[in-house]
Amino acid sequence: MKALQTKIVINATAEKVWSILTDFEKFPQWNPFIVKLEGKPEVNTRLRAELKNGNGVSVFKPNVLVVEKSTAFEWLGSLPIPGLFNGHHYFRIEAISNAQVKFIHGEEFTGLLAGLIMSKIGEQTRNGFIAMNKALKERAERA
Repeated sequence: MKALQTKIVINATAEKVWSILTDFEKFPQWNPFIVKLEGKPEVNTRLRAELKNGNGVSVFKPNVLVVEKSTAFEWLGSLPIPGLFNGHHYFRIEAISNAQVKFIHGEEFTGLLAGLIMSKIGEQTRNGFIAMNKALKERAERA
């Protein structure tokens, strides 16, 4: 398994961060990494995600695995052929105080192509996570 994980402290409530993270319609206004997200944050639903990685945009249709209000949102994306490549993407919100949270954003990659794909896009993906985290922080602290 290959994994990426990023963290950032946000000076806002867990509820505020959650409301921004699950308001998919507004992603194009602020999110430099997930430039478009369609669907509903409900377990066992399929989303349509457009991710900007480097100079291009990739489209994924992950299945929602976890929705825990103000705490966790996770999905699993995969290639059509089972076992080649899976990405378990997660967003976790941990309260530090009533007005501050730690936002943890990561992904675990598995499958036969995980190492090869990570060697090609791992750094760009990490940079995308960091850019999204900073944009989320700015939006939550400004609101």
